Amino acid sequence: MSGADKDVPTQDELEQMSNDELVKLGTNLDGVEIIHRSERYPEPGSKVEKRAERQVAIWFTVSGISAIACFIIFIWNHWEFALPGSADYWRYTLNTPLLGITFGLSVLSIGIALVLITKKFLPAEIAVQDRHDGGSSELDKKTIVAELVDSGTTSTLGRRKMLIGSAVFGLGAFAFTGLIAFVGGLIKNPWAEGDNSPLWHSGWSTLPGQPKETVYLRRDTGDPWRVALVRPEDLDAGAMETVFPWRVSDGYGADEHSRHKLLEGLRQVRNPVMLIRLRPEDAKNAVKRRGQESFNYGDYFAYTKVCSHLGCPTSLYEQRTNRILCPCHQSQFDALQYAKPVFGPAARALAQLPITVNNEGYLVAAGDFIEPVGPAFWERRS
Repeated sequence: MSGADKDVPTQDELEQMSNDELVKLGTNLDGVEIIHRSERYPEPGSKVEKRAERQVAIWFTVSGISAIACFIIFIWNHWEFALPGSADYWRYTLNTPLLGITFGLSVLSIGIALVLITKKFLPAEIAVQDRHDGGSSELDKKTIVAELVDSGTTSTLGRRKMLIGSAVFGLGAFAFTGLIAFVGGLIKNPWAEGDNSPLWHSGWSTLPGQPKETVYLRRDTGDPWRVALVRPEDLDAGAMETVFPWRVSDGYGADEHSRHKLLEGLRQVRNPVMLIRLRPEDAKNAVKRRGQESFNYGDYFAYTKVCSHLGCPTSLYEQRTNRILCPCHQSQFDALQYAKPVFGPAARALAQLPITVNNEGYLVAAGDFIEPVGPAFWERRS
């Protein structure tokens, strides 16, 4: 038996060892040399010790209060869209910044509290350790548990009720708010508005019970009050432009009702469409989807900008290869083959909008999408 093996206790000896003996054995076996170690507070209950405990408790409390404030803002603040100048506009505008500030302050406070615990309660120690390869033996596992217990004991955290209570409050409120924010962002009742729900209709269709109107293709000018309609001659061969729906009843932004209608057309997630004019030689070879053979108008094809993978904007068009690209997860769609996916995680073709030209010479929608826009799992009826 080697000298190293003589230093290894048997299983019975290991079970009879105290925690202090296990700590010492573990450090020796790991090749650790403790150069310096001293308790933070040799005299329990001193003013310095109590002041340090209050500091940590304050930061945990700040974290909890910030998390609760974030929860209140998330649930009760005005999160629905509001027009500039309306009574709820500033509440709507400040909603997202306030959520970021309160949630960020909660995270920051937890971080500061943990740093203070490390600096003010864990023993001041300087140690040198030789690193070694290989897995951990039963002996190593037993001694490391003892070392962790020793760290908890010597840090004196176990007997600090103020600190523990504030930590439970801060971390609990933070975890609860984070969970509510995560779940709340996924919840939407698709049947809340019945057949008028925006999940089943886009701005390119007329809602049930509403008078039918011509839906024009409106280009994105950067100015919500400037209405610019698209004619076929406006696009060069190989060009792509983002368009939105517009009706005469939407107006030109002269009054609040018209401004609201114009902004609704721009902001609804299902409305943005890529209008692509293929080059003549490419358009001749375009493959059309069954049941959608008449959806294009000559060289013009219109596809939703909402990626069928996770709903990111597929806003990039590569003219040379006729590829539509989603920058979020690198999905690619072939504009010459009904925008079917050819690369990346997307598994469905982009929804195609039927278009035509009216007697005024403008490009208009010939109907609504006939398939789900974006990720199908959000929009299919059960």
